[in-house]
Amino acid sequence: MSSQSVYEAAHKGDFEYVRSKVEEDPKLLLTTDSNARMLIHWAVLSGNLKLVTYLIELGSPVNSLDDTDTTPLILASSAGHSEIVKLILEKGDNVNHKSINGHSSLQYAASKGWTEICRLLLENDADINITDTRGSTPLHRAASKGNIEIVRIFLNYIDKLRINQKDVYGNTPLHLACEEDRQEVAVLLVENRADVETKNRDNQTPLDLCSPKLAKLIKNKLENIK
Repeated sequence: MSSQSVYEAAHKGDFEYVRSKVEEDPKLLLTTDSNARMLIHWAVLSGNLKLVTYLIELGSPVNSLDDTDTTPLILASSAGHSEIVKLILEKGDNVNHKSINGHSSLQYAASKGWTEICRLLLENDADINITDTRGSTPLHRAASKGNIEIVRIFLNYIDKLRINQKDVYGNTPLHLACEEDRQEVAVLLVENRADVETKNRDNQTPLDLCSPKLAKLIKNKLENIK
C-alpha cells in the first residue's frame, strides 16, 4: 500500500494499521496529504479516541491546519465526537480558531445540534458571539436550525450573549428563527428579550417573516411579558 492509504486508514479509525505505518516511518506523523491534512485530521473524524490519543502522545500537533485553515478541533466538533473534543481542549487548542470561511468549532456544533460539545467549548472559553464571514454567530446557526437545546445553553450565558446581533444581511437570530418557522426557538428568544422590531437589510422585522401561527404566538408572548 502507498503512504496515502494511511490517511484513509486514519479516517476509518484503523488503529493497528496506522500504528504499524507510523512505526515504520515516524515522518508520517507530520506529513500532509493533498488537502494539507495530517493523520490527526483524519483520525478525529473517525471518532477513534484511542487512535487520536496515540497520535497526540507521539507529538502530532493539535493546532495543525489543513488547506482550509481547519483544525482537528473544528473537525471533531463538526463530527460530534465529544470525547475527542474534550481531549484536544485539554491539550490547549485554540478554541476560537476560524477556518477561511470564518467557521469555528462552536459554530459547527451549534449548527449540527451537538449539545455536549457546545457545553465543553463554552466551558473552555469559546467566544459565544464569534462570527463567520457572513456575520453569523453560533446563536444564528442554532436558531435557524431549530436547535432549541443549544439555544437554551446559550441563554445560560445571557450576560455575554448578543441576542440581537445582526449578520451581514441585517438578520438577528430571531429573524432566522421566524423565517424558518422554528416556533419554540422564536418564542424562547422573545421571552429573553429578543427585539421583534429590529429591521434587516430588506426593511423586514422578525414578525414580517413569521407564519400567521408564529406571529400570533409571539404577540401573545409579548402581551404576557408586559
